[in-house]
Amino acid sequence: MSVWDELTGQDAAIAVFRDAAASAAASSSAADPDASPAVSARAMTHSWLITGPPGSGRSNLAFAFATALIAGDADGDEATRIQVEARSHPDLHVLSTEGVIIRVQDVREIVRRSHYAPSVGRHRVIIVEDADRMTEHTSNVLLKELEEPPERTVWLLCAPSDADLIPTIRSRVRTVRLQVPSIDDVAELLVRRDGVDPVIAERAAREAQSHIGMAHRLATSEEARARREETLRLALGVRSASGAVRTAARMLEIAGDDAKAITEIRDAEEREHALRSLGLNPGQAIPPALRAQIKALEDDQKRRATRSLRDGIDRILVDLASLYRDLLVLQLGAEVPLVNRELERELREAGASVPPTRTLATLDAIQEARTRIEGNVQPVLALEAMLVSAIRRPDLQRPDDRRGVA
Repeated sequence: MSVWDELTGQDAAIAVFRDAAASAAASSSAADPDASPAVSARAMTHSWLITGPPGSGRSNLAFAFATALIAGDADGDEATRIQVEARSHPDLHVLSTEGVIIRVQDVREIVRRSHYAPSVGRHRVIIVEDADRMTEHTSNVLLKELEEPPERTVWLLCAPSDADLIPTIRSRVRTVRLQVPSIDDVAELLVRRDGVDPVIAERAAREAQSHIGMAHRLATSEEARARREETLRLALGVRSASGAVRTAARMLEIAGDDAKAITEIRDAEEREHALRSLGLNPGQAIPPALRAQIKALEDDQKRRATRSLRDGIDRILVDLASLYRDLLVLQLGAEVPLVNRELERELREAGASVPPTRTLATLDAIQEARTRIEGNVQPVLALEAMLVSAIRRPDLQRPDDRRGVA
């Protein structure tokens, strides 16, 4: 079984990384007379940047490449794959954050580890997930290591776009851009890997807009599907400014419920594991000498909860963008498949009450809300401002708006 088998929709990127892994394996051993000239001549760089939209599989591809590099085999091997998936291989280091930004002290620590020689594998691999969450100061700490990495250390950075990183880092990495996988590819992966019913898999992949992680969540959680549908119906039901305020508050509750569903079980498991490692039983009083460690764990969990809530709100806004995109498609009579096919009747009714210009204004407001929340505007205020633009009351239209109705 190849380490690349469970990746989907990224054939071009897989070919690049597989050839690079083969080249690295050949150069780290004696010259291979059987290697093809194309592979032998391909340069293996030690600093990579994997870019692609959320859900395109950036991290999955990075871990697959790490497996192949550490194993010294272009297709990896089973033992290394198991250790890499468990994040327990001694030659793999992962820098990720469950907070809003990557802290500079975490980058300094991972830089220190990058100078260790590989212990059992061919290379030491450092994966930086969400590299776009580094501030400029943090990025400068990493910069020197990307310029002159140790001979057998490979850096793999993941970010939505190369524009999310400072220019000096972009100039020192080889960028591989991923594409959005097709709905059919994501659905097939859910059926093959997770055993999901094909009908549910297709709907989940379509509603997630090919976001692999979100598609998995929608396909395997009925509660997640119900929360998404409630969000869309709430938006279609906004009729007044007061209704927009109430809907914004409810959407914030839905995002909070979704965030809790993701983090609560994990938080409890982490706390139980931490107490057990400190020799304490659940419910036992924590000695003063150990309170700092438990406090540090709780602080990490709070940061994760904050990021999870923000991610949940952003996901709601992405879903709303798909809803109003479908509304505009129907208003303009475009022959384009709908994302939210199950709501077609409600969308047609909504399209009859407002002109396409108002729908476009709502789409712009959704993007503005995402920008505002990213800039630390209170989410409830950003949601309220966005939903006001979604009010559907024909009597509020201007005369020129009425002329735009088909």
